[in-house]
Amino acid sequence: MDAWIFRLCLPGEWSAFRESGSFSGNDGDRRDGFVHFSAAPQVAGTAARHYPAEGPLVLMAVDAVVLGDALRWEESRGGALFPHLYGILPLSAVRAWRELAGRDFGFLDGEVQPTEAAGWTCIR
Repeated sequence: MDAWIFRLCLPGEWSAFRESGSFSGNDGDRRDGFVHFSAAPQVAGTAARHYPAEGPLVLMAVDAVVLGDALRWEESRGGALFPHLYGILPLSAVRAWRELAGRDFGFLDGEVQPTEAAGWTCIR
């Protein structure tokens, strides 16, 4: 499937993830038994559904290949396939991130390459 998958989170969750080096998800993820992700065209819908009133968000760009067989594309909202991680997300799989003040996800249109030139903070 897609080489890049994306995860929205609150700034506090992102800070805790960076400090610990791993992310087992939020309450909803733990309830469902997997960490939820979105493909690029799904991010706006995920934000509207799960973060309708929150202030700034953080969007992580994750290298899907690194997650191996623990990542599964499964039917979800509207019959679309969504990436689900059955395991813990290591910080090493996150290649870039960006803070979002609003809900304009136009930068995810087309082929996404998270680079500093494209407004991402890349993790080396």
